[in-house]
Amino acid sequence: MKKPKIKITIVDRIGKMGCHRGHKIGDTFDFDTERGKLCPMAMHVAFPYIDILRYGGSIPGQPEGKAVFCCPDVDTILVFQIEVVKEA
Repeated sequence: MKKPKIKITIVDRIGKMGCHRGHKIGDTFDFDTERGKLCPMAMHVAFPYIDILRYGGSIPGQPEGKAVFCCPDVDTILVFQIEVVKEA
């Protein structure tokens, strides 16, 4: 079984400061090819959601194939959306 592609997009910022890694709203990352570009703290939070979605699970309260989470940096608090990319 081929694993589906995962796209990670920054959709909002709640914190008062900009990201220390330079991430900004609208940035998008392909989990398989660009995960090294994503802040390690955010990646640490993202991975459980990615693992659940990639293997067919769902996140309670979230649309099917999607999850939203925040980075753990209290000064920045970027909001990320993870989504399973449907192959055409």
